[in-house]
Amino acid sequence: MQDLLLITSPFTQLNTPYPATSYLKGFLNTKGISSFQMDLGIEVILELFTPKVLRSVFDTAKARQSMTSDNARRIFSIKEDYIQTIEEVIGFLQGKNQTLARQIASENFLPQASRFAQLEDMEWAFGAMGIQDKAKHLATLYLEDLSDFIVECVDENFGFSRYAERLGRSANAFDELHGLLGQDATFIDRITLQILEEKLVAINPKLVCFSVPFPGNLYSAFRCAQHIKKHHPLMKIAMGGGFPNTELRTIKDKRVFEFFDYITLDDGELPIELLVSNVLHPDEKNPNFNFYKRTFLLENGEVIYNNFSLRKDYKQSEVGTPDYSDLLLDQYISVIEIANPMHSLWSDGRWNKLTMAHGCYWGKCTFCDVSLDYIKLYEPIAAKLLVDRMETIITQTGEKGFHFVDEAAPPALMRELAIEILRRKLNVTWWTNIRFEKRFTRDLCRLLQASGCIAVSGGLEVASDRLLELIKKGVNVEQVAQVTRNFTESGIMVHAYLMYGYPTQTVQETVDSLEMVRQMFELGILHSGFWHQFALTAHSPVGLDPEAYGIIPEYKSISFANNDIQFVDSTGINHDQFSFGLKKSLFNYMHGMCFDFPLQEWFDFKIPKTKIPGNYIQNCLELVEEIDLKPSTKVIYLGKDPETNPLTKVKRGHIYEWLNLTFHDKRDTIEIAVEKSIAQLFLELIPQLKITEVEVMTVENIRVLAVQNCIDFEEFWQSELVARLREEGALLVF
Repeated sequence: MQDLLLITSPFTQLNTPYPATSYLKGFLNTKGISSFQMDLGIEVILELFTPKVLRSVFDTAKARQSMTSDNARRIFSIKEDYIQTIEEVIGFLQGKNQTLARQIASENFLPQASRFAQLEDMEWAFGAMGIQDKAKHLATLYLEDLSDFIVECVDENFGFSRYAERLGRSANAFDELHGLLGQDATFIDRITLQILEEKLVAINPKLVCFSVPFPGNLYSAFRCAQHIKKHHPLMKIAMGGGFPNTELRTIKDKRVFEFFDYITLDDGELPIELLVSNVLHPDEKNPNFNFYKRTFLLENGEVIYNNFSLRKDYKQSEVGTPDYSDLLLDQYISVIEIANPMHSLWSDGRWNKLTMAHGCYWGKCTFCDVSLDYIKLYEPIAAKLLVDRMETIITQTGEKGFHFVDEAAPPALMRELAIEILRRKLNVTWWTNIRFEKRFTRDLCRLLQASGCIAVSGGLEVASDRLLELIKKGVNVEQVAQVTRNFTESGIMVHAYLMYGYPTQTVQETVDSLEMVRQMFELGILHSGFWHQFALTAHSPVGLDPEAYGIIPEYKSISFANNDIQFVDSTGINHDQFSFGLKKSLFNYMHGMCFDFPLQEWFDFKIPKTKIPGNYIQNCLELVEEIDLKPSTKVIYLGKDPETNPLTKVKRGHIYEWLNLTFHDKRDTIEIAVEKSIAQLFLELIPQLKITEVEVMTVENIRVLAVQNCIDFEEFWQSELVARLREEGALLVF
């Protein structure tokens, strides 16, 4: 028996657990509160894709006579092939029986339906990716064929990473969702509720807490809560997570509390601690009795917002290390949906989730929900504590891959994190989200790569300086180009979030933005990207003051969810028409194709010619990166100790002593002949320039040491030795 059951509602990710419950369990551990966590989504998927249940899927479809499309009839006709192979495929995607990859890749093992029609177009892309990745992609298409069959014939709301998502997207009223919950449970519901019931009986919790991060988790959370209310009326039920944090901040409908006793907002640690206190000790002797933090509940038949507790939220250093115990870590499945390197990071492999900082250090972007606490309240975590947590999680999970899920990871903290990882000689792999700001110099990017950073994603948004200023992004196109170059030259993959349809954006600016993106892909400074259309949200600066951005919002009466707002743009432009062309062009650019196509080729309506010169981005990259060499500037040497051999040089009858330094790294060997005094200074510096427990050396420290050795600092710093080492990435300055 545990006091709490923490549940991630179906469905989020197939390859790795969503981290909310692990964060909460880690915090509860620090308070001595017992809890059990489960990812109900992955458990439902694993039960669904078994021979027994899959046969039931086909029997249900036959009984309903719901196979109307040619594709569904084809899948049904070869159902035995699916039933016979499903167990092997799931095992392969879980990392078992990897030799099956060759059979799958042969394309004679898996039954194929409509999803495989795209193979002819994508074969060349996966041909270079190897047998394992190709097999994962084919197995993913196989599962998507089955998903299509389930949606058409058994449960129209099914989806691998969402369920009945439409019902949660700005459902201003609760009526439709409430009506659906009054109907019989669906096929997927029955699987979900059976697994839930088994867990409720085994754990017998007093409080069940559902994490609802996205609209696609909402329906299942309500269906599960409905089941608990009916069969376990003494258990209390709470909802928290990203969806209520953004959508349910003004909830009024009392019917919601027929399903949930509590809905909490924002950081969950203190709210859940107070919930536990009130549920376990519901009497006036409890000093926390009826004192909650950012919690909606029903009182005397009315919805109230109880924020009566005067206690302050916990600092990030106090919330403990995420705890991944209880989760089926070895049973998640890795999929590759499309031939996109960044998308494969999201869906392929199991990543430990962490954050470097709470909130966003920038917090100004006008399209973002910067008024909400999860972005507004910025609090970084000390690098040493962060790496302590990484080591703890590695010990617990056996996984050394980390996805830092920050809104935008701060450059200074990324630097300190990298130094701490290198200091402890950890072999880890990590990636995160950033802003393309100028502090990401070539040197910093090389340091990040040396510590295990493999990829970054960031918002280029609209590649237009006017609109970037209106967005208050704090960057311009020239700066973004230079930063993405710094990352890509360091061997770090770069993904750009791209936006179209921002208020007042003209057709010309959309075309010019596409041209900027085309040039960046052609020059190899972007690896991946994704276009999304601007959406007006209630808590963003644009949503809070729409008139200032030239749009007219279409407000509706709100009793349930409130986030996305429909609007009319004063430009009158139909931005929807650009969607297909932008995405099709990007798909080709990501695969190194069609750079010479006129932009008009991507659209079936007339567009103006771009006003961006064809060499615009190239010219941005030719600007020399300036290094502000201050006395406090830190210097790090990442190379190995060089071999030394004495040399003599004769010039105008004078004999000069030199040293030939030979440097070996993982990929190459370089030799540099250096005047002896400069070489000796460098050899003396090496132990102090390496990352150890000692504080990283500064330019001023080096200057002092040079003077002590009677060497001119400028001569040393501008020597061929320093220039070559910096060029090779062995000597870093930041």
